[in-house]
Amino acid sequence: MGTVYEKVKEFKSRFPKTVAFRVKKHSEVVERHLNPSEEVLFAFCGQKNKESLIFINSCVVALTNKRIIIGQKRLLWGYFFTAITPDMYNDLKVRQNLIWSDVEIDTIKENVYISNLDPNGAVAIETNITEFMMKEKKKYGKKDN
Repeated sequence: MGTVYEKVKEFKSRFPKTVAFRVKKHSEVVERHLNPSEEVLFAFCGQKNKESLIFINSCVVALTNKRIIIGQKRLLWGYFFTAITPDMYNDLKVRQNLIWSDVEIDTIKENVYISNLDPNGAVAIETNITEFMMKEKKKYGKKDN
């Protein structure tokens, strides 16, 4: 199996309270969409929804050297794939609840919610994504009007 699955397994072992199923299949979706020049920097799993009590929407999120990729294998056939490039990224929000934490990735067009995360894992996710995006956003710079 590829790098994505190995990084997700590492995340899951470091932060065991995270709820996710079929991680290998979701990782395959992400691997399929990696470009030849992309390198996976960080990967994690969770539930792609707002609600903490719904456990059927597992997904894998990978931070590469170019973008954020979200892969979700459907149960019978097909999959869902989302890519967030640095120019589309706005903000990231972390919410800690009683048992789990949620991460909200705010983009220009939509908000992506990843729930049922280990609270300590949410901190690691925030750190990795924020550091990467701050570095990448500097490349865009301000344009003079």
